[in-house]
Amino acid sequence: MLEIGQAMRRIGGAVRVGVMAPVLIAASVLAAAPAGAVDEALWTLLKGGGQVVLIRHAATDMSQRDAAGAPLSDCARQRNLNDDGREEARFIGAAFRARGVPVGRVLSSGYCRCLETARLAFERVEEWLPLQQSITNPEIQARRTAEIRALAGEPPTGGNLVLVTHQFTIRNLTGIPIGEGELLILTPRGAGVFDVAGRVPLEELPDP
Repeated sequence: MLEIGQAMRRIGGAVRVGVMAPVLIAASVLAAAPAGAVDEALWTLLKGGGQVVLIRHAATDMSQRDAAGAPLSDCARQRNLNDDGREEARFIGAAFRARGVPVGRVLSSGYCRCLETARLAFERVEEWLPLQQSITNPEIQARRTAEIRALAGEPPTGGNLVLVTHQFTIRNLTGIPIGEGELLILTPRGAGVFDVAGRVPLEELPDP
């Protein structure tokens, strides 16, 4: 077994996440496969639909800060995407289209950087409160994480479910921190349980 700190950039086995068990990483079927084979396996999985795609918002302007108490509709008082981030978001959507990956619902945190990432990538988005991080209130964050886990544990219909959110939220859900613009692919198993099928860093997305 691997510890969380040893989580690979691409996970060759599965990270099983459930309500009672936080994270279990089993290095198995694809562990010895070449990186390219693992990449292709992930894209084949996505082309078949029924997966959950966690996306951390694209690159942001780190000189900006979220103003405490500011309404989420006030983008001027938040940390927002920079020009690189906007290009990254478009690139994510183009990579999905080029690979023929079906996209169903696209849900996002209400922060402007997440909504803009979703719109630029997929041209549509629904705001969903549980994806909004609550760093200062562990009780609220625990409830939101439970709601996300319940949704991510059920196979979506009509393509893959896309969830655009924050590193804090993703780490609470899976135990795996990811960078801006990175993807984490979940395979739902039902009853609030899912496997983490793999991780796709932005720089390793296929060219459209």
